[in-house]
Amino acid sequence: MSAIEEFNIKANDDTDREHQVQLELLQKLCLALEAGAQATTVHQILSDLIDYSEAHFMSEELLMRMKSYDDYEDHQENHNHILEMLRDMAAQNIAGQGALLNGKARDMLGFISQHIATRDKRLADHVRLGL
Repeated sequence: MSAIEEFNIKANDDTDREHQVQLELLQKLCLALEAGAQATTVHQILSDLIDYSEAHFMSEELLMRMKSYDDYEDHQENHNHILEMLRDMAAQNIAGQGALLNGKARDMLGFISQHIATRDKRLADHVRLGL
């Protein structure tokens, strides 16, 4: 196996692990909201999720640039949309509107799951195949 092939496999493995952490944080948020957690608990989970997502997206976008990925701009815009939605949720929580977040958190979980299953899968295939 060439060094490039090894890099591509490792890049996909790392990204898969990052997706798993991101989904676990979202699930934790959903469960906390469903259980009626305190706003401070929800704030901490959202802060962790936003920070983690920013780092993950930066890593993924760097990989896309390194691989001259043809869908980079649209994919990056999707990341920006996700971060905007998460930040809006955090602002609502701070404003005392936590009751509105349960449905939004579930929607976000579905949105990010779909993003991973479609856009990120396409990127993973691009990297895996060395395109």
